[in-house]
Amino acid sequence: MTKKTLTGVVLDERTELSLTELSQACSTSTEWVIELVQEGVLEPVGRQPKQWRFTGTSLKRAHSAMRLQTDLKINLAGVALALDLIDEIETMRERLRRFETGEDAGRYRE
Repeated sequence: MTKKTLTGVVLDERTELSLTELSQACSTSTEWVIELVQEGVLEPVGRQPKQWRFTGTSLKRAHSAMRLQTDLKINLAGVALALDLIDEIETMRERLRRFETGEDAGRYRE
């Protein structure tokens, strides 16, 4: 069995990527990233595309959008809706987990 070592960079909310960096990280065009912004899939900081900054979370979201588009052939409006629903499900699961572990138990008592 051959062992392979993977290398990479950990990206989080504090990581900032330019439009060009994000498109390179996704191996796609800047035009596609701009379309994601126009559909509301990504929300950059900055007014003009040259000033835009994206978080590491945006990179994860862009990769998810790409998979939805290529694997399931969903258009960008459908991608935006699907990602919003996925976010909502994750939020609800986190709330349920906190409730079940008692982290939020005091909030719901009257």
